[in-house]
Amino acid sequence: MTPAARPAATAADGLPTGTGHAPGHHGEILQGVFLDGAGRRCAGLVTLPLPGPGTTARFVRRPGTPAEALDVLPADRAKAARAAALAVAACARRTGVEPCGGELRLTGDLPVGLGLGSSTSDVIAAVRAVADSYGLRLAPGTVARLAVRAETACDPLMLDGRPCLFAQREGRVLEVLGPALPPLVVVGCVLGGGTPVDTLSLPARPPAQASDTEVRDCARLRARLRHAVATGDARLLGEVATASARRGQEVLGHPEFDVLTDLARAFGAVGVQLAHSGAVAGVLFAPAPGMRPRLRACLRALDAHGIPAGPTFTTITKETAHGAARPGSSVHGTSAHGPAQRGVGRPTGPDTPRRTTPLPAL
Repeated sequence: MTPAARPAATAADGLPTGTGHAPGHHGEILQGVFLDGAGRRCAGLVTLPLPGPGTTARFVRRPGTPAEALDVLPADRAKAARAAALAVAACARRTGVEPCGGELRLTGDLPVGLGLGSSTSDVIAAVRAVADSYGLRLAPGTVARLAVRAETACDPLMLDGRPCLFAQREGRVLEVLGPALPPLVVVGCVLGGGTPVDTLSLPARPPAQASDTEVRDCARLRARLRHAVATGDARLLGEVATASARRGQEVLGHPEFDVLTDLARAFGAVGVQLAHSGAVAGVLFAPAPGMRPRLRACLRALDAHGIPAGPTFTTITKETAHGAARPGSSVHGTSAHGPAQRGVGRPTGPDTPRRTTPLPAL
């Protein structure tokens, strides 16, 4: 946690206020059980960044009120509420003031239950907004630990966009795989008719129960993904993502999965990827001249098979177009904290649930 760099902003009524933003993601490229530096088994994942959608939070701090007097809008965001309370306690200790209550308001455009990281996006945005109200900016590791405490497991949305193998149940990076993913064009879609996946209903198995064969397979995929990132090899990344998706499909059982892989082969894609705890999936293409007709044909084929289209996007960012993303920078070129993010996001009323429909194409 860094020292206060500036006075906290104030709301119209003079109360200290802060804002924070966090992106979403488009499921995973790789997920499984891996060994950390000490040889201990850990659940880990590598997510596929999704540019654009996310959550913005605004926190108005009310000094002198009880810490439990915390109002959250919309009221059903229990994980974000826990995260805000934990962040208030941590920031109050750092600044030497008494913890207090406040109001947290969340706005965003990530549907719930599809594997887009909606709950982690809420949690991280909330933590950042609380810290901003204290004039603080929290280190990614601190944010990750608070996020895990708030929701048991979290996605690595607090990091700077570099591809990382992340231990989601421990909130720590197992390995930075390289500066940026190989260039990809992702044709997103939603399996299972867009029905949200209840992640709590999925089988949960401790990493210690993974077989030696499974751990070796995950190590092999990890090494291949590391090489794909180092060499910018989109085809190798696609092979890794497809192998990981097949492993996830054993649990998820999407009826459209074979159709998806058949379409990937038919249109010359490098592979497919899945959200291992959701319904979103993607057909992965290596950018190439004259590829637009193939993308359009893929979208038409998805529609013909009754698979709703999601976003079509690329892994290329402003930073990666001219070199690796700078450590500590946002993948979208703006700060995830403070005033730069004010006013971002879709207004959401206190009684308005998240959308459960697929994302529109970008």
